[in-house]
Amino acid sequence: MSADPSPPPAKPTDFIREKVAADQQVNKYGGRVATRFPPEPNGYLHIGHAKSICLNFGIAQDFNGVCHLRMDDTNPTTEDPEYVAAIQRDVRWLGFDWGENMFYASDYYEKLYELAEKLITLGRAYVCDLSEDQMAEYRGTVGQPGKESPYRNRTVEENLDRFRRMRKGEFPEGSCTLRGKIDMTSPNMKMRDPPLYRIKHAHHYRTGDAWCIYPLYDFAHCLSDSIERITHSICTLEFESARELYDWVVQATEVPWVPKQTEFARLNLNYTVMSKRKLLQLVNEGHVHGWDDPRMPTLAGMRRRGYTPEAIRDFCQRVGVARNLSTVDVALLEHTVREDLNTRSPRVLAVLRPLKVTIENWPAGEVEELDGPYWPHDVPKEGSRKIPFSGQLYIDRDDFMENPPKDFYRLAPGRSVRLRHGYIVTCTQVLKDAAGEVTELVCTYDPATRGGMAPKGKKIDGTIQWVSAAHAVDAEVRLYDRLFAVEVPGASGADFKTDLNPQSLTTVTAKVEPSLATAAVGDRFQFERLGFFYVDLDSKAGALVFNRTVSLKDSWAKAAKPAAAPAPKPARKPAAAAAPAQQAPQAAVTIDAVPELKPIYEAAVKAGAKEKAALSLLTNDVLGEIRARGLEVPPFDGAAVAELLALIDDGTLSTKLAKDVLGAMFEGEGTPRAIVEKRGLRQIGDRGQVESAVDMVLAANADAVARYRAGNANVLGALVGLTIKATGGRANPKLVTDILKSKLAGGAS
Repeated sequence: MSADPSPPPAKPTDFIREKVAADQQVNKYGGRVATRFPPEPNGYLHIGHAKSICLNFGIAQDFNGVCHLRMDDTNPTTEDPEYVAAIQRDVRWLGFDWGENMFYASDYYEKLYELAEKLITLGRAYVCDLSEDQMAEYRGTVGQPGKESPYRNRTVEENLDRFRRMRKGEFPEGSCTLRGKIDMTSPNMKMRDPPLYRIKHAHHYRTGDAWCIYPLYDFAHCLSDSIERITHSICTLEFESARELYDWVVQATEVPWVPKQTEFARLNLNYTVMSKRKLLQLVNEGHVHGWDDPRMPTLAGMRRRGYTPEAIRDFCQRVGVARNLSTVDVALLEHTVREDLNTRSPRVLAVLRPLKVTIENWPAGEVEELDGPYWPHDVPKEGSRKIPFSGQLYIDRDDFMENPPKDFYRLAPGRSVRLRHGYIVTCTQVLKDAAGEVTELVCTYDPATRGGMAPKGKKIDGTIQWVSAAHAVDAEVRLYDRLFAVEVPGASGADFKTDLNPQSLTTVTAKVEPSLATAAVGDRFQFERLGFFYVDLDSKAGALVFNRTVSLKDSWAKAAKPAAAPAPKPARKPAAAAAPAQQAPQAAVTIDAVPELKPIYEAAVKAGAKEKAALSLLTNDVLGEIRARGLEVPPFDGAAVAELLALIDDGTLSTKLAKDVLGAMFEGEGTPRAIVEKRGLRQIGDRGQVESAVDMVLAANADAVARYRAGNANVLGALVGLTIKATGGRANPKLVTDILKSKLAGGAS
């Protein structure tokens, strides 16, 4: 009887898929599911985009929906058809197809313009003549409300006239903008009369010179979602503060289709930068050889290095989808690639740094053909090739040491080693040049050991690769390593490019077995004991070029891993647990327990932070982050810690939002106040605003209200969480709880 087939792999699940399933269950959007992947065509896609691609297209597949590919091309000065083509190529390579659903924001320019005029007509937008610097000054700060523009109260007729003249090109670039008329006192900086259109006298790669005004992202993106009838607009957490503006634009323009935005944590990798601006710097300044350089985190670079789309999709699934910011160890990506390539890559012999070996007792001129299987026993594939063996070979120079340490199991004077698929040889003589450099080894072989069978009673520990000197094929081999030498490039405050790894590319002329002479671009192999390799597109007939995709072992992780302390021996018989009253109190945590953070703690206290609060933040949140990121110290000082704690104390930040700010501090986004201002993270303490959110949550959760009033007090916590979530995590939790209790009790608020 044949074995039962393996069950199909479980579909991924996450909080976004759960939300989509719940919407579909109640027939929201008529049961439709429509997502979109909206890249800006101003650079190549990278591994971070892969997570978003897999999520958006994956959800569409899981729920029988559609996923649109839309170029968010609203900035003519940075966009290029080359990037459009590269984006399409990468999405297809990753395994996804948008079918007929290819769109461009520039497709909607006329419609977006009409909606902008509609906003003006409804009194919800105005043309402002403030300069960019003046707008920033008028916007105020997190702790200080903004001032209204002196042009805010222009008449509808005057605004329409000026906006139409903007379109005709009558005004110079930067002289005026169209702004939404919202609220200059809003705690969300994004809502303080944001710019919606700006003047750019620039040629657009699709629309040519037809336009000289272009919509900004916050205006074009949500309306493009509406025009395309997107149901679930999924984006990364840095757009969380923009959700309120997203909803305002959709509501203010009164478009018939109302999409909803949901945020998830973007993918962060150590030893990597994924800012398009920084990647473009690396390309333009010649630190790499283009966007598809195999050291780049771009999908084009990974493809050229030899990564497979299956490995990247598997990696994205392993990382998962969550709301908490975190940094993923690039070793997980490398591990996933190794697992994938293991069953794709036939094993072959190659010598990267050749050292000549003469077998003195080999019959002169004789060539023997050995059978070499392509696949190891644990890979369910068949196939082999003939490997010529002669009296002159090459081995790798790293496989010989003249004075080896005790644990060196390769070739040395007087030692024997097994040649893979071949014979056991013994080194009898070492030849050197005038400078003392080893140039050749003289060995003997044992004819009775063909296939590597050791003589009875003799143990051979080492096996090395080799090639026949007369039959070997020359090949250029590019040994790629991580592009950066530190886990968080630029964390020290210096230019991130100073952290580039000088050993990220080493090129050698190798000797490979003759079966590889016919290898073609795109072929994959495992060079035994060396790693997985990919035939690069620079290869030509008679001039092979191999890229090392990934080594067989993660030498970086091994080098970075501290020696583990020996585990204490367990007691023979565990003692009974003491009663709580009898247990010895735990020793209080002191800053001396984490000496690396002590200077930051002392500076924070000196800057006004409370000792207990500073100690808690540093020994819990900060310590956890630096260990997760592999840092020695955080990329900020004690003054920044004190500033963050002050924002919590004065009610600007909730503890939840403070963690988001802390994550941004680790990303080098600036001081706590600057991050709060940039992201619009100020805690909402206005009773009227919170009460509106509470009313919305109670109306949408009548069943939970009924359960609470029936005596289930546990429901209160869930309603508090829903209300805080409805405000983007910014509502004051105590105020939310007080209002909820009052309303649930039927009292006035």
